[in-house]
Amino acid sequence: MKLGIVGLPNVGKSTLFNALTSAGAEAANYPFATIEPNVGVVNVPDERLEILSKMANSQRIVYTNIEFYDIAGLVKGASKGEGLGNQFLSNIREVDAIVHVVRCFEDENIIHVDGSVDPLRDIENINLELIFSDLEQVENRYGKVAKKARAEKNLAKERDLLDKIKTALEEGRSAREVELDDEEKKIIKNYSLLSAKPVIYVCNVAEEELTKEDNEYVKAVREYAEKTGE
Repeated sequence: MKLGIVGLPNVGKSTLFNALTSAGAEAANYPFATIEPNVGVVNVPDERLEILSKMANSQRIVYTNIEFYDIAGLVKGASKGEGLGNQFLSNIREVDAIVHVVRCFEDENIIHVDGSVDPLRDIENINLELIFSDLEQVENRYGKVAKKARAEKNLAKERDLLDKIKTALEEGRSAREVELDDEEKKIIKNYSLLSAKPVIYVCNVAEEELTKEDNEYVKAVREYAEKTGE
């Protein structure tokens, strides 16, 4: 499985990446410290494999592993090429799921690209950029399929699916919010839509707040995730 660690510049993506992988990627107090994605592979221990290995007298155990990608930060307008937008978006297409790091602490010594801490605004900015990128892709594909579907009836299902997704994206909803049947899920998988990928939100808090439960920023992110089913 490939997981892409994403977020605005300078929110702690590389710090999380280093904590998960011990890879030693640069973590700096300025935007775009990461240019090319850092990659780390982490084994997932499973005690059941050790039991099975002893039973089968195996010479070695091969654990499942997860590949983590520390991806360059996104800024508003990335879908139009702002910042490292095009590179950021192309890297996300290669992963199976998104780990979205959100800043949830105040510190005047650490730069925020938008000048203030607002996790819900930050989430919305990134989600919209993913949606805009997907909309461009879906519109291009829809134009081609709609023409061919007049003569090739087997394309009608794909045309209707693209129309459904396009409508959702135009309304500002992500592709993962669209209800699909099994056949539609198989079709959409071929598009590698950014906003269709599963998302895990990671709240980056100050060290002294790790054990606290009253961080209002974290509460806001948790409520948002519960509301959207993410």
